[in-house]
Amino acid sequence: MRTWQVKRRKRTRHLIELGGLVVKAGIIELTSDDRVIILGALLWMAEKLQSDQSEQARALKVT
Repeated sequence: MRTWQVKRRKRTRHLIELGGLVVKAGIIELTSDDRVIILGALLWMAEKLQSDQSEQARALKVT
C-alpha cells in the first residue's frame, strides 16, 4: 500500500472515532441531528478552550 493511502486511512479512522464521540455524548439526539447547532456548539467549546476560561473549561468532569 502506498504511503498516501496509509495516511488517508489513518485520517479516516481518526475522523470516524471523533464522530463516535459525538454520538456517545448524545449530541445527535439532543440537536435532532441539526449540524448547524452541532457546529455552533463545537465552535463555542473551542472558543472557551482558547479563552482565559480555559482552565475552568478543562476542569469540567463527566459524571
